[in-house]
Amino acid sequence: MAATETITFRLMREEDLEQVMAIENASYLTPWSRGAFVREIVENVTATYVVAIQDEAIVAYAGMWTLLDEGHITNIAVHPDHRRRGLGLATLCELARRGQRQGASRLTLEVRPSNTGAQELYRRAGFEVRGLRRRYYSDTGEDAVIMWLDDLRRLAAREATDDAAV
Repeated sequence: MAATETITFRLMREEDLEQVMAIENASYLTPWSRGAFVREIVENVTATYVVAIQDEAIVAYAGMWTLLDEGHITNIAVHPDHRRRGLGLATLCELARRGQRQGASRLTLEVRPSNTGAQELYRRAGFEVRGLRRRYYSDTGEDAVIMWLDDLRRLAAREATDDAAV
C-alpha cells in the first residue's frame, strides 16, 4: 500500500453487505449469497469477519472461524480496483491478530489449485501446502489445496508498513 493510503479494519456489519457482495461477485466463480454472510456475522459464534475501509469504502474483506487453537480462513477478497497493493496481506494480518486474541495459534485454509495468485499471497504470509481435498469445489469438481500457517504470531506481528514491501 502506498504511504498515503490509510486503511482501517473493523468487524463486518449487515449494512456492509452491499459493498461486500459487489466484491464477492467480482472475485468468485461461485460467490456466497448475502444470506450466507448474514448467517456468518449474526449467528456463527465461531466466526470473525472483517472489512478493510479506505475513504469510507470497503476495499477488502475476510472471514475465519476460530475453533480451539485453530483459525480456519473461510474467505478473503480484495476489490478488483485495489488489488496488487498489499491489501490481501494486510487483511490476512488483521485476521491473524484477531485470531491470536481469540486463542488461535495457527491458521488453515483451502484454495483452488488454479488460483495461483492467492497461493502466492499465502506463501508470502508463511503458509505451507500440507494436503489436497479431492473434488472439494462443487461448482467445478476442482480439488482444494490445504495450506497451514503453524505459528500465526509472526503474521500477527507484521506492521501495515511491511505489507507493501511483500
